[in-house]
Amino acid sequence: MIDKTVSSCAEALASVPDGASIAIGGFGGAGMPEELIVALLDQGARDLTVVTNNAGQGETGIAALLKARRVRKIVCSYPRMAGAHVFEALYREGAIELELVPQGTLAERLRAAGCGIGGFFTPTSYGTALADGKDTRVIDGRPQVFEKPLAVDYALIHAEVGDRWGNLIYRNTARNFGPIMAMAARHTIATVAEILDLGGLSPEAIITPGIFVDAVVVRTPPQFSQTASRATHPETTS
Repeated sequence: MIDKTVSSCAEALASVPDGASIAIGGFGGAGMPEELIVALLDQGARDLTVVTNNAGQGETGIAALLKARRVRKIVCSYPRMAGAHVFEALYREGAIELELVPQGTLAERLRAAGCGIGGFFTPTSYGTALADGKDTRVIDGRPQVFEKPLAVDYALIHAEVGDRWGNLIYRNTARNFGPIMAMAARHTIATVAEILDLGGLSPEAIITPGIFVDAVVVRTPPQFSQTASRATHPETTS
């Protein structure tokens, strides 16, 4: 019997090794797998490459992962935005590597990895520093830049509803990067608000088929990571 449900985020993330590449879904707070990020902090993996839309805000979520110095490199579209002071401080210090990728290109690189496409040409970034070292051509009179697919070891995503086979349905804009990250990852872990019985999801409504998902965890109210708490309030450590 296929059953991809896992009892906790900690159990789902137990095997993540140091040096792993991890795609983290979310657009702002929409679709952010908060519980999985907290569990990843407490799991202890470090020297990570994180692929995500932005570099975190405040000191929670992705920013907490950065502040704990678990991330060696971040691949994202919006590293500088309101509240991204953790990333900015680390970058100025030279403590983190940045690969800046336009948002549409980031999405298409992930999708290409999931579809088995060897790469694609896009006019985005032509004539800028982001095109340095990349193959460029003129196609139908328009300059284009070749971009490679972006496969990752793990995808951490959040969906609204799932079933034990791993089929997922998202809520509105929380869908954002989740489906393509699941396709691009060797291992996908999803939190959901609810798990329905088989047949409870309309086949026409399923966005991410279970073939792309390895573990499903029912979402619980987010807790503060003990690791993040010690990093923010070192006086509390013994």
